[in-house]
Amino acid sequence: MNSKDLRSAFFSFFQDKNHELVDSAPIVIKDDPTLMFTNAGMNQFKDLFLGNKEAKYSRVVDSQKCLRVSGKHNDLEEVGVDTYHHTMFEMLGNWSFGDFFKEEMIPWSWEFLTERLKLSKDRLYVTIFEGDKEDKLEEDQEAYAAWAKIIDKNRIIKAGKKDNFWEMGETGPCGPCSEIHVDLRSEEERSKVDGKTLVNQDHPEVIEIWNLVFMEFNRLKDKSLKSLPAKHVDTGMGFERLCMAVQNKKSNYDTDLFSPLLNALENLASIKYTATDSKKDIAFRVIVDHVRAVAFSIADGQLPSNTGAGYVIRRILRRAIRYGYSFLNFREAFIYKLVDPLIVSLGDHFSELEEQKEIIQKVIQEEENSFLKTLDKGIQLFESYVENKPEKIDGEFAFELYDTFGFPIDLTQLLAQEKDLQIDMDGFNQSLSKQKDRSRAASKMDTGDWVVLKEDEKEEFVGYDRTEAKIRVTKYREVEQKGKKQYQLVFNLTPFYPEGGGQVGDQGYVEHNGSKYAVLDTKKENNLIIHFLDKLPENLEGDFQAFVNVTKRRSTMGNHSATHLLHQALREVLGEHVEQKGSLVSPDYLRFDFSHYQKVETEQLKAIEKRINQLVLENLPLEEKRNLPIDEAKQMGAMALFGEKYGDIVRVIQFGDSIELCGGTHVNATGQVGMVKISSESAVAAGIRRIEAISGVKAIEFISKQNDLLNEIKEILKQPKDVLGAVNSLVQEQKKLQKEIEGFKRKEIQALKEHLINKAIDKGGFQTLIEEVDLDAASIKDLAFQLKASFTNLFLLLVTKKDNKPSITILISEALAKEKNWNAGNMVRDLAKHIKGGGGGQLFFATAGGKDTNGIAKVLEEADKFIKS
Repeated sequence: MNSKDLRSAFFSFFQDKNHELVDSAPIVIKDDPTLMFTNAGMNQFKDLFLGNKEAKYSRVVDSQKCLRVSGKHNDLEEVGVDTYHHTMFEMLGNWSFGDFFKEEMIPWSWEFLTERLKLSKDRLYVTIFEGDKEDKLEEDQEAYAAWAKIIDKNRIIKAGKKDNFWEMGETGPCGPCSEIHVDLRSEEERSKVDGKTLVNQDHPEVIEIWNLVFMEFNRLKDKSLKSLPAKHVDTGMGFERLCMAVQNKKSNYDTDLFSPLLNALENLASIKYTATDSKKDIAFRVIVDHVRAVAFSIADGQLPSNTGAGYVIRRILRRAIRYGYSFLNFREAFIYKLVDPLIVSLGDHFSELEEQKEIIQKVIQEEENSFLKTLDKGIQLFESYVENKPEKIDGEFAFELYDTFGFPIDLTQLLAQEKDLQIDMDGFNQSLSKQKDRSRAASKMDTGDWVVLKEDEKEEFVGYDRTEAKIRVTKYREVEQKGKKQYQLVFNLTPFYPEGGGQVGDQGYVEHNGSKYAVLDTKKENNLIIHFLDKLPENLEGDFQAFVNVTKRRSTMGNHSATHLLHQALREVLGEHVEQKGSLVSPDYLRFDFSHYQKVETEQLKAIEKRINQLVLENLPLEEKRNLPIDEAKQMGAMALFGEKYGDIVRVIQFGDSIELCGGTHVNATGQVGMVKISSESAVAAGIRRIEAISGVKAIEFISKQNDLLNEIKEILKQPKDVLGAVNSLVQEQKKLQKEIEGFKRKEIQALKEHLINKAIDKGGFQTLIEEVDLDAASIKDLAFQLKASFTNLFLLLVTKKDNKPSITILISEALAKEKNWNAGNMVRDLAKHIKGGGGGQLFFATAGGKDTNGIAKVLEEADKFIKS
């Protein structure tokens, strides 16, 4: 059975059991601060388990895109080394929200695997939770009894909390689970070793394929367990492993999910994949796995970057590039060429791959080209390092290559082996450990449990209509990050808009009995609107009055409406290929990322800005539809943002021809935006451009300042009629004078060169020049290389105090440096301490700068001693 039919069989099996088929959530999570990526099928249903949201369907089936590369569920280092771990994988799952439980789910799982898929019953084993004294939990007798009805009791294995108690993280929904494992070994191997003894022993052919989680508890901060409002079922079956079992393969990579990718990579590399543990074959597996993770993340709107989720995606892609570089001899971009075979494999079910194909390919190609240049720089740095003939590679230097240039340690080891050198691995691991500790400390948030003051089924947002409201605190918790303590409060209703859809969260304050408490920020965590305060009100039981900062809200509203007008103007001027790829809307400015494959020219920017302001002047009224079925919204032509998960009921914002799905706050008519001024246009990634702009009062202030600046320039130029002509005349005059100055400098350097040549001291086989000169750094470099050309073997050291900025320049003829084993870089670093500075360079030429001109005399003295030695 091929993968497409297998996925369909899973869906239809549970649809026959009254399950609703739902779409996968985006792989990148935007409304849960505890997670960067969807790492399990249950993530999108977390609110349902916690009782924060009512389930639309009590039974659901889906295939969820998952990514496990950070946090508790981190499979990255295993990927490629073994044949069954992946970064991005599909999780087939079915769910019960307070409906059926163990007695139904366990027989269904057996029926699907053995009757629908015809897996051999004597190759299957199951595990159940054996209980845990620390958590005061008994053995899962209910699961045991259900399994005992359909499988030999000898195939039921009892296991502890590590393997059979599923938890999403340190806190949150959890419960006992029952795993189904399959033995894929040959009959000969099975006759030698009982498969039961290999369950959960990391055997590559005795693997878990389905995990049935029975969600009953919520893990609190103090590690205690609290029963959930209702019992739920959450099952997850790794699709790649299931394909391996059904297609009778020995590796996930041998299935039809990966074969199109492996075949394409073989052709690109002109190397055959042989499914071994060699570095070459590991590279194959790493690359075809990682392109899936990167492509899906980009399709869902997450571009590679240097922070957050974008940094993780960049690291995954760079890991793939490094493996291709090191073991498959790729020296040019190649991973982007695997997007087409990826679409062959998964595009039928995940249409976003085809729809976003061009962006995915362009972003990956640009990232590859950029990182390959970085690799070259790192190799040059390594070569320069070993020219100093070290006894071994310093661990801190190896870590610098890893951290700054993205070198994996095995690549540095390869380079070192070529030079017959060893790496100080203890030093490397110490540096790596320190970095991880710093990273954990920076990101760690200590979050307390919720203190519930008042049970409230739903927190109502009233901020579209009001900026003030009478509220009550329903629950709160204490959080601490980087030593700073804050409090998070939830209200029964709120006028504060939570950060989302690119718009920043509202600020303001709440008041009780004359005491005011600042609301510093507002965010959304799953389905809860959370208000951040640095001080907890003394009396939380009473009524509070909530006040949004109206000035900031109005400015934010203007900027948000301006982004919609900008989007429309971009599509009108540049073309309908333009799609929003991200935004930031704050009180101070707006930022809008969009798909476009070349720089937006100046005349185009002018046309875009003009069109926006025309729409502002038309004073188009806001047409808002708050509770519209999504199908009706799409029929209206409402634009949706890729990577966003929309419900069945949506909100539509319309200004004239601009129609978008949007949950943000907006002006009542475009005239309230005031005016819009584009401040910059730039590239974010291949095929992604960014425009930043200001609106309203900020735009008026900007225009006023520009006008003031123009008036000042006129005043300086004595009020010329043609201001631009006068400025151009000044520029041309300045260029002319600069050329004259450079001519004088060349004459000065020439005269100084002749003077210094006569001062050179013969040391028997080479000449030395150690002098102080009154030149700037650029002139000194020019002089140094002119002097080098005048001597066969020269040691030159020049110092200067020009403009009270001490600097040192050392130049050594190549032959002399090799003969004497001298290194200009090492020398300049030693001497730089006298001027309280630092520097470096190559074997033959190096410079240093400093702060203390008084050290120049000491530099000259030490240099002279060095030559004498």
